[in-house]
Order: sequence, then structure tokens, then C-alpha cells
Amino acid sequence: MTRLFARIDPLVRLILGAILLATLLPATGGAYVLAQAISTVAIFVLFLFYGMRLSRREVWEGLGNHRLLVPLVIWVFGVMALAGWAVWRAAEPVVPASLALGFLYLGVLPSTVQSATVYCSLARGNVASSVVAAALLNILAVFLTVPLYSLLAGSEAQVFDGTTLVKVLTMLLLPFLIGQGLQTVTHEWVMHHRAAIAMMDRGVIALGVYVAFSGAVGDGIWSRMDPVAWLAVLLGCGLLLAFAYGGAWLLGGALRLSRGDRISLLFAGGQKSIAMGAPLATLLFPPATAGTVLLPLLVYHLSQMVAAAPIAGRLARGAQGEAVRA
Repeated sequence: MTRLFARIDPLVRLILGAILLATLLPATGGAYVLAQAISTVAIFVLFLFYGMRLSRREVWEGLGNHRLLVPLVIWVFGVMALAGWAVWRAAEPVVPASLALGFLYLGVLPSTVQSATVYCSLARGNVASSVVAAALLNILAVFLTVPLYSLLAGSEAQVFDGTTLVKVLTMLLLPFLIGQGLQTVTHEWVMHHRAAIAMMDRGVIALGVYVAFSGAVGDGIWSRMDPVAWLAVLLGCGLLLAFAYGGAWLLGGALRLSRGDRISLLFAGGQKSIAMGAPLATLLFPPATAGTVLLPLLVYHLSQMVAAAPIAGRLARGAQGEAVRA
């Protein structure tokens, strides 16, 4: 059991631990206000380090790969957003409203940065394009995720207004731009402390999950999650995951991308970012609904981590076989 636990991704362990802690010891009253304030500051710092880490040279070089980036953006913020909308509508009659909306929220989120790049590397894809593509999607998400959600949700998106959008830009885009500006003098320090910063990344995500689920536990999320709701979450996430990976791979083939770029499109187009989704949910949604809205994203994230490893391994073996035949 110890060896099995050690093999689970550290971020997955932290997320599960945060959910368990919020279930047993949810933050309430003044403790919740304090936890939310700490989470807000941590989100600002998280995106500050994102800006410090991503090289401006890599950004400009990667932006030139239009054959990959344009279809990827359309896939993530167009096709996947509509897929999330479709699953939301299908789940609406059988699950709580905020839980069904979680599928739409999942659909409009960007790709992961770290894991999409790692699995692209394992699959012998185009790592440089993967880094830039995932980073670009997360930058665009600051401008697109909230308006897309609001547009597709219609009257259900009552939590969004101009003040909320300003808060999102202030907490996500502003620190990223500051980080880019400081990059010249902080780059070496950031590279030297990559391990510590990676731990901080995971901690901020776990804190966001804890804060969101504390509010949801107080609102009785577990008493409202009957077997039908759990089945709908698992089925909905499974359908979205199969569509995301399968569709992204077929799209890359239809566009006749190089094998490396096709693999980049697969992982950047198939994965969804809890690093963006969890902190953003605590900024956008009322405490009582944030955790419920996040539940499909959490299930999807765990599922994509399970699916990505064997997919990357199979692609790597395929690349090795092609190299031998060549």
C-alpha cells in the first residue's frame, strides 16, 4: 500500500487530502475568511511566478507555430467549450444545478502547463511547442474563460459582472505581466529554486480546493450527491475525456501536422488545468457553490492523469518503432 501510494502523482495526493480535510475539518466563519484571504494572496504569487518562469523568447518563438496554435485555440475554447455545454444540458435534469454547471466550467478551462508538457516529452512530441501552446492557452484563458462561461451559461451565470472580471484580471493577468517584467533580474533565482516553486504551485492548488470544498461542505454537498449524481459525474467526465483526447488526435491527423506537433495538440487539447480552475473558482463563485462546480474538474483531472501515462507510453513505443524501421 505504501508503494502504491508513493506512485500516485503528488498533486493528486494533495487534492485528495484537501478534499478529505475540508470534509472532516471545513473552514467556517472567521477561519473561512482567513483561508480565502490567504488563498487570494497565494493565487497572486502563483501567477507572478508563472510570469517569471516562462521565457519571453520561448513565447515569441512558439507564437510563430500557427499551424499548431490556431487549431489548438479553436479546439480548447471553441469545440471543448461546446462539448462542456452539451454535457451540462444533458446532466441538468438529473443532478444539482451547480454540479451540472461544473461541466460547462470544465469545458471552457485551458490546458495544463506542466503535465501536458511532461507527457508530451514522454511521448516524444514537440516539447518546445507544447510549453508555449499550454502557456498561451492559460494566458488567453484570463480573457476568454469567464466571458465564454457567462455567454454559454446565459441566465445561470449570475455571479459574473464587470467587478468580477476586473478581479480576475487583477489576480491573474497583472501578476503574470509583472513577472514577465521582472524576468530579466529574477530568471536565475527562479531556475535555482524550481523545486520549491513547484511545491508552492501544488500547495496553492490544494489550498484553493480546500477553500472551495469548505464552502460546499457547509452547504451539504455530500448529502446531495446521491448515486445518480455520482454516476452522472463519472459518465460525463468519461465522455468529455474520450472526446477531448480522441478528437484532438484526429484533428492533428486531419491537419497533417508533424508527429511531434500532433502529440503536442493531443495533450494540450485533451487536458484541463486544475491550476487555473481551482483558484479561479474561489474568485468567481459563492462559497456554497464553488466546491460543487469544481467536482467535475477534479474527477476529470484525476482521470486525465490516469489516462495520459499509458497513452504517452504507447506513442513513445510507436516513435521508437518508426525510428528503428527508418
